[in-house]
Amino acid sequence: MTHPAELLELLACPKCHGRMRTISAPPSTPSTVGGFACEACSLFYALDDGLPNMLIDEARAWPLATAPTASSDAKVSA
Repeated sequence: MTHPAELLELLACPKCHGRMRTISAPPSTPSTVGGFACEACSLFYALDDGLPNMLIDEARAWPLATAPTASSDAKVSA
C-alpha cells in the first residue's frame, strides 16, 4: 500500500491533528489491509474497503515503535 507524500501531508489525526503515517496491517486483524497511524497519539485508523476509516471511536491504540511501515516513501518528513 503506497500513498503519495502529498496526500499524507493532507491527512491529520481527527483526535489530536497530529501527523499520520502509513502502516501495514496489524497481525491481530487479518481482515484489515492496513491503514494510518498518528505519530502523536498512536491511534491506528484502518482501511475499510480501501477507504480510511477516520472515526475516533473505531480507532485502535497502536505502538508506533514496532509498527511496520508499508513503505519508506510513505513517511512524511517535516
